[in-house]
Amino acid sequence: MKGKVVLAYSGGLDTSVIIKWLTNKGYEVIAYMADIGQGSDFEAYKKRALKTGAVKVVVEDLKDEFVKDFVFKALKADAIYEGGYLLATALSRPLIAKALVKTAKKEKAFFVAHGCTGKGNDQVRFEVTIKAFDPKLKILAPVREWELKTRSDEIEYAKNNNIPIDANKKKPYSIDVNLWGISIESGKLEDPYYEPDEDIYQLTKAVDKAMVKPAYAEIEFKSGIPVKLDGKAIGGVNLILKLARIAGDAGVGRSDMIESRLVGIKSREVYEAPAAWALYTAHKALESLVLDRELLHFKEALALRYSELVYYGLWYTPLKEALDKFIDETQKRVNGVVKLKLHKGNCVAVGRRSPNSLYRRELATYEKGDKFDQSLAKGFIEIWGLPYRGAGGK
Repeated sequence: MKGKVVLAYSGGLDTSVIIKWLTNKGYEVIAYMADIGQGSDFEAYKKRALKTGAVKVVVEDLKDEFVKDFVFKALKADAIYEGGYLLATALSRPLIAKALVKTAKKEKAFFVAHGCTGKGNDQVRFEVTIKAFDPKLKILAPVREWELKTRSDEIEYAKNNNIPIDANKKKPYSIDVNLWGISIESGKLEDPYYEPDEDIYQLTKAVDKAMVKPAYAEIEFKSGIPVKLDGKAIGGVNLILKLARIAGDAGVGRSDMIESRLVGIKSREVYEAPAAWALYTAHKALESLVLDRELLHFKEALALRYSELVYYGLWYTPLKEALDKFIDETQKRVNGVVKLKLHKGNCVAVGRRSPNSLYRRELATYEKGDKFDQSLAKGFIEIWGLPYRGAGGK
């Protein structure tokens, strides 16, 4: 035997085939499964892994840690990649990679493995994190080196080796699911002009089939973290699950993107993240109420950089840790309630209130009670525009 290898196992096509492939190469495979809210039948996948050749299956519930230490940190940062991706898969990878290292140490394994392709972002996220925690661990990436060139080849390999799988050639999509959202790619989606089939979606209703009447949700935040839904205290995991149903039934949460991957290529990605979109919208609305202009605008610029760090697999880095400290400081004022209206694919903040509100009605109103001295505006404009006098004629 070549030794023990801890495999990040999802139960899907790639990692199921990998168990057999590594076993045939002489490795002793320990399948590691992280429960991050993907709703998997872990008992069924455990049986599948053992039947395929794994000597042991480790299942660990990481949902609370995922939400508390990854999802809500990204939410506080307003992290969104290229305007459409709320980073569900990207946020899960450093957590799973850290758990892989921990499991490898416990099992006295010198190898860890993943099922990422050489074209994707996940290989970077896994391997950078693994090396951050244990540079001595050997990393195996079978999909980058085996003889199976296409997903169809993998499906044939699985059939020939009696590996039970869920994929088929008619719908050869690659799907990643967790509590924060779903990522869908490959198959027909590789044609960027092809409209996705409705049956690929799991969390959201089509706009024409969404609820006729608008749904409303009130979300209360404390220091930037959602703590109540419709006036009731609720834990992070359950809040996301409940809000996902509300938003998904209203058709909220779909993204269809041509995305710039870290490795330099463009890829077609379809995402579902109903709870993420609702919370992102609410959080941004509350920040607009409680953060001053300069801080708000500076933080918006940092949100782009933060999303890139997450996307690029640089979660455990000095810059990311420093940004978290800055963001935590900004969130001290982000307390209050936001009312969302969810209807036919739209999610809009229609109400917000906070004890830290910077909004002053007596200054904003055009009605009786106006305390804004408009006569001062002339002098303000004169000074503000002084450096630009005559600049338009040059």
